[in-house]
Amino acid sequence: MTVDLFALLCVLVTTSSAMEETVMDTRVATAELGWTAYPNSGWEEVSGYDENLNTIRTYQVCNVFEPSQNNWLLTTFIDRRGAQRIYVEIRFTVRDCSSIPNVPGSCKETFNLYYYETDAVIATKGTAFWMEAPYLKVDTIAADESFSQVDFGGRLMKVNTEVRSFGPLSKNGFYLAFQDYGACMSLLSVRVFYKKCPSVVQNFAIFPETMTGAESTSLVIARGICIPNSEEVDVPIKLYCNGDGEWMVPIGSCTCKAGFEPDNGNVCRGKL
Repeated sequence: MTVDLFALLCVLVTTSSAMEETVMDTRVATAELGWTAYPNSGWEEVSGYDENLNTIRTYQVCNVFEPSQNNWLLTTFIDRRGAQRIYVEIRFTVRDCSSIPNVPGSCKETFNLYYYETDAVIATKGTAFWMEAPYLKVDTIAADESFSQVDFGGRLMKVNTEVRSFGPLSKNGFYLAFQDYGACMSLLSVRVFYKKCPSVVQNFAIFPETMTGAESTSLVIARGICIPNSEEVDVPIKLYCNGDGEWMVPIGSCTCKAGFEPDNGNVCRGKL
């Protein structure tokens, strides 16, 4: 290795907790998101505020007085960056159907989340992509809390946060799709991320940053390299990265060579 391993060890020892790598986050958008909505009378992109009064770009829909709603919202293409399992954090508000006067029985307080995996950007503003693509359903998402007109008038936002995951993924990227079928709701933010185990030093061996596997129960093997001035005593040297981005089941180890001794647990320095 060409890097300064002693300097690297000081960094690695302090970064042992699970990591999340964000691939899309609407909260940091400074311009229109430009997602595709169908039909035009459904989802609408607007500027709004979150519960901390930060300016955000949101999508909202509220056709609760019209029956047989089927409104689709399609994101832009999302590069998976090699991740096999993707997580989606959705922050949203939903109007309580019972608080809307004379609302028909078709009013909903849920929506559906789908994804479509692809190797190329294939959706445009002018296509009815959602009518042709074989979407895979992730889940029907319900609100833990809904707001009434009184809450909304008082600016008391009841924000729901839900996280869902899907995989295995093998193509270059994917689209997310949101289906409304009769709710009065706003998508405040959508964050897409994957998990990984951070670089770490354990048993006098360096283990590289490792992405989690395709399933939440997957274990991904990472091979270790002995730190400077150490040598293998048990092989193979490896750790397993679990689905939560945590290291587990250490196998094998290194030890300081003759003439060197442990310093700070994972550094071998010459004896004085």
